[in-house]
Amino acid sequence: MPIIFATVLIDLIGFGIVIPILPFLSPQLGADKLDIAFIIAVYAVFAGLCGPWWGRLSDHIGRKPVIMICLAGAALSYVMLGLATELWMIYAARGFAGLMAGNFGVASAMVADVTPPQQRARGMGVIGSAFGLGLVIGPFLGGILSGPDNSFTLPCIVAGGMSALAIVAAALFLPESLSAEKRRENREHHATTPRQSVFSMLRETRNTMLAGQYTVHNTCVSSVGYLFPLWVGDYLGWGAREVGMVFGVQGLFMSAMQAGLIGPVARRIGELPFLRTGITVMLCGFLVAAIADTPFWMVATFFITISGATVCTPLLNAITSHRTPPRIRGRMMGTTASAASWGRVAGPLFAGANLQLFGYSGAWLFSACVAGLFLAWAWLARIDADGQGVSPDAEGQRPPP
Repeated sequence: MPIIFATVLIDLIGFGIVIPILPFLSPQLGADKLDIAFIIAVYAVFAGLCGPWWGRLSDHIGRKPVIMICLAGAALSYVMLGLATELWMIYAARGFAGLMAGNFGVASAMVADVTPPQQRARGMGVIGSAFGLGLVIGPFLGGILSGPDNSFTLPCIVAGGMSALAIVAAALFLPESLSAEKRRENREHHATTPRQSVFSMLRETRNTMLAGQYTVHNTCVSSVGYLFPLWVGDYLGWGAREVGMVFGVQGLFMSAMQAGLIGPVARRIGELPFLRTGITVMLCGFLVAAIADTPFWMVATFFITISGATVCTPLLNAITSHRTPPRIRGRMMGTTASAASWGRVAGPLFAGANLQLFGYSGAWLFSACVAGLFLAWAWLARIDADGQGVSPDAEGQRPPP
């Protein structure tokens, strides 16, 4: 687990570096606010298309080689972004980055490989903690390296270097979690059974509605990532440096929550009740943002919203892993990562459209409505008899005896 954590952390520092600079980088090359939404979305589109494929490939050849391939692609994409001199080059760089964005799903499958069911939420929290720390160090570095002129070349080159460093760390220290025998069994099962679509796999495991919540959750989260930098830029005159610092502080808090809080609380009150609590906090943050009109409350709503959202992904991953046979675990976690990516498509696009039509208050209220749908599902869902997952009643099926 420490080695998985370190490898994912190094990669996510590079990912985090570009977060605060994208909303300020694109206008330098002629982009408007809607272009920024499309640039964020194009990454997620390609990630959504390719996520299940990366997960399935990891079931066949192992988790480690897939992680290293994706890291190499990420490194190249950051260099492409740093060298962009026209708007279409930003689109191309982010599209290629999405194409190679298979790491989070594969790393989640690796965690599920090496943790017993009763420790699964804690293990997913550790990966979430790496994500949180990446959002501490990465945006902070991105804001500092961009300087007062919002220069983006140096931050992108450093991000590429971080991914290259993660490749070295993975090659030297990361062990393979899927044994050669398991990989052979997975390949033989695939060769002797009819090809199964993603939808059929979700129906067979009764995870269709559960997978859909990854899309809903990330629609909410990505709308925050899109709206907040523009919001404080327009109303407070902030740039990449200030936004990076806010992301950094929030990332530190996220990391502490996910590393030390999620496992113990999930064991004490259950994964689904804890998930409901996180969604409720996120919903409250959106509602407050719709009426916030002072710098304090504008920043506070960001912390409230992201703090609530922080607990959701590790808990969703833990629940999904309980309900997935090991032979398709990589493909399933890749599929849920893909579903999350489609949420990162929808979030900025809907938020951008609502921003154009109804202003910031309307955009925040739309995100609150989406969070309300997520919360409604969480309250309607039930726990299986074994206490380890969400029942399929939302899909119109009876739970197994």
